[in-house]
Amino acid sequence: MQKQRKILVTSALPYANGSIHLGHMLEYIQTDIWVRFQRLRGHEVWFAWADDAHGTPIMLRAQQDGISPEELIEKMNAEHQLDFKDFGISYDNFSSTHSESNRGMVEEIYAKLCAAGHITTRTITQLYDEVEGMFLPDRFIQGTCPKCGTADQYGDNCESCGTTYSPTDLIEPRSVVSGARPILRESEHFFFKLSSFEDVLKKWLHSGALQTEVTNKLAEWFEDGLRDWDISRDAPYFGFEIPDAPGKFFYVWVDAPMGYASSFKELCDREGLDFDEWWGQDSKTELYHFVGKDIVYFHTLFWPAELHGAGMRMPTAVYAHGFLTVDGAKMSKSRGTFIQARTYLNHLNPDYLRYYFAAKLSNGLADIDLNLEDFVLRVNSDLVGKVVNIASRTAGFINKKFGGQLAHQLPEMDLYNKFLQASDEIAEKFESRNFQAAIRQIMAMADHANRYVDEHKPWQMIKQEGREAEVQLVCTQSLNMFRVLMTWLAPVIPATADKAAEFLGVKLDNWHAIDTPLLTTKINPFKPLLTRVDADLLQKILDDSKENLKTTTTTNSATVNPAVEANSETEPLAAEINIDDFLKVDLRVAKILVAEPVEGADKLLRLVLDVGDHQCQVFAGIKAAYKSEDLVGRLTVVVANLKPRKMRFGVSEGMVLAAGPGGEDIYILSPDSGSVPGLRIR
Repeated sequence: MQKQRKILVTSALPYANGSIHLGHMLEYIQTDIWVRFQRLRGHEVWFAWADDAHGTPIMLRAQQDGISPEELIEKMNAEHQLDFKDFGISYDNFSSTHSESNRGMVEEIYAKLCAAGHITTRTITQLYDEVEGMFLPDRFIQGTCPKCGTADQYGDNCESCGTTYSPTDLIEPRSVVSGARPILRESEHFFFKLSSFEDVLKKWLHSGALQTEVTNKLAEWFEDGLRDWDISRDAPYFGFEIPDAPGKFFYVWVDAPMGYASSFKELCDREGLDFDEWWGQDSKTELYHFVGKDIVYFHTLFWPAELHGAGMRMPTAVYAHGFLTVDGAKMSKSRGTFIQARTYLNHLNPDYLRYYFAAKLSNGLADIDLNLEDFVLRVNSDLVGKVVNIASRTAGFINKKFGGQLAHQLPEMDLYNKFLQASDEIAEKFESRNFQAAIRQIMAMADHANRYVDEHKPWQMIKQEGREAEVQLVCTQSLNMFRVLMTWLAPVIPATADKAAEFLGVKLDNWHAIDTPLLTTKINPFKPLLTRVDADLLQKILDDSKENLKTTTTTNSATVNPAVEANSETEPLAAEINIDDFLKVDLRVAKILVAEPVEGADKLLRLVLDVGDHQCQVFAGIKAAYKSEDLVGRLTVVVANLKPRKMRFGVSEGMVLAAGPGGEDIYILSPDSGSVPGLRIR
């Protein structure tokens, strides 16, 4: 028996100004599967997290709804927890970053950082909206990323390349509140000396705490040099006021991760745990953060540096995951694929989605696609057709012919041992978060079990005189394999596992219990554990998601604040254009003369194009999809009359047309080889 471990797990904090959607649920399901697996293995595991309840978007959303920020975050906290409960998320404590326990945690850690000399103040120039009469928080400023040149990025970090920067670094900044070009004004701010922790962070980064992709990405940021971090914001701001600094508030990214610790502190007070044993600098426990790849910078640089500076332990590991797409594209309100958790729950069993996510999740940063057609086929084939089918085809014989009594032995112990031998391999895959591989192996074992049933055909044997005892043995063997499969799947489909446990008459809460088969015990009458997914219900989910959009649009059309929309992780609807607008676009065939990577840019290629009557330079975000040498000589389609745009790397004088979900799956539009450069496309 392995030594019991002490494990604390967190998920990234959902923002308290909106409902939970399936993109959020990807992470929470991933976290919960890992937590349930560790508990199943016999370890002491705690799962604590909170709502991210601070920032100006919270304040403005509350104003829009005609309620106080406190009322808004309390309402959203209750809504979030109901969604988590109904999706089977087995957390031990869910708090709010606006709680008094978090205020105490923030002030305590801040005081320790100050005492250790890690906080300094200096006067900075800050963007100010003269129309609204306010300093602009980061998320209320948009402009072009100074590093990769991506447009419409917020004032704190680029969602395209992940770089963090000061709002004043943005190219052509604008206020998303008024739309005006902000001016610069001076203000005194507080800074955390991140640069002092470079050696400590480098050592931690190479300790195995991060995925290789994240470590490589962070190495690029170290090359640029770590900069001190502005941790204060000017009023108006909804958050915790900095002690002895009237009108100055902690930046939301200061108190948000501290919500992990304060939520666990609440749990310690309730359960009688020793907080210092888990969060002290010399702690022997394990601490894991599950986050999206877009926020690794905060969790792998600022947060561990703050912890170390305050004399607390650093995370054992930070596990990042990719984004969720639906049918190969970004979740979209207009297509109905921006699906809220509650909309899904109104129609479908949560275990279906939990299983599908598990079947797609690896331990890397690749995006996960919810392909709706594949979702139906995989759930119906795997869960219903393979796993549940084993019990449904054999349980009836045990109940009707043998009073529910299993046989006293297994007829093929070698086959059962084959299952037990696979158990350690499957456990290793769950441990490493390679759920996709674990599910693949579990389904392969389910195939073995189904072949066994098909070969012995108990429905035919029962009709043959003198073979009843053999039927009992075959069904006992089959139900024991079913029990093993459901034990492995218990972290993934917990509600279904609970039903299976009730049917089998034994708990499925111990990974090692399967070492001993179920013999001479009595099972309960079998009831259907799962039904097949009806594809029509998926269409209803999409339709309801579109209805949610209509309701929101109608309700908020006159009052919606662009800053709230900018923070809502949604895809805005494109404005309609007419044919006259379209005719203004000069689309031409162009030949690629030069294609080369852009130094300092992760996604861009520099292209020199022959457009017939002239040549032009274009920066295109297609580096992940094409090798530059393969593009030279190819034809493509370019918007030739786009206004030139000055970027950090030079001037881009057009736009190459491409399509696809992004990353490696993006394709430039290529005319046939008979086309000539300069040919207009109409």
